[in-house]
Amino acid sequence: MTVTGQDTAAARALRALEDDVTSVRLRAALAVGTAPDPRYVDRLVERCAIETEFFVRDLLTWALTRHPVHLTLPVVLRELRSERAQARSQALHTLSKIGDRRAWPAITRSLLTDADDEVARSAWRAAAVLVPEGEEAALAGVLTTQLGRGERETQLSLSRALVALGKTMEPVVLAATTAPDPRVRVHALATQRLLRDPDTGFTFAIDEAKRVVALGGTGQEDGR
Repeated sequence: MTVTGQDTAAARALRALEDDVTSVRLRAALAVGTAPDPRYVDRLVERCAIETEFFVRDLLTWALTRHPVHLTLPVVLRELRSERAQARSQALHTLSKIGDRRAWPAITRSLLTDADDEVARSAWRAAAVLVPEGEEAALAGVLTTQLGRGERETQLSLSRALVALGKTMEPVVLAATTAPDPRVRVHALATQRLLRDPDTGFTFAIDEAKRVVALGGTGQEDGR
């Protein structure tokens, strides 16, 4: 079998994706995305699951989006069943960038409530992008079960996903403002504030919500 220059270049690029030097992996991911080739898809997805550097992972996802969806989608969807949290998280991130709504049925409740915060955050973002028309309220219902979860960045990700659903999320978030758990009430109030005023900083929204909850209110008394 004759080895062509293209074959050699592809083999070289795939080896470079596993190089110990971050800058080499970055250049390799850029090269692979610049010159898409079906032979790259499986290896790109495999590398997403183990790549340690955020910027390299982001370029790997970009490289995948440069390939035909009919090649990438089945391979990425398969990663959602991986036992490795990073594989699930990066696959969800990639699905949000591909933006093909055929992936929607794979965004399951178990992913939206995954015990790993990074997986859950990626699932929330992907769901907000891929949710079909008419499914927004049901998605909001699942997302509100996660209110109060995690630290500031996790809570911000959830609030952004809920705000992306627009007014369809208002009834379930309103109900959460009277939840027994004060962390849930605070997070729900902050999310309401972000929906009303997207330019509000999340830290300010959370601090304001904490003051309301500390005073025993729900934020509804003044018509807000």
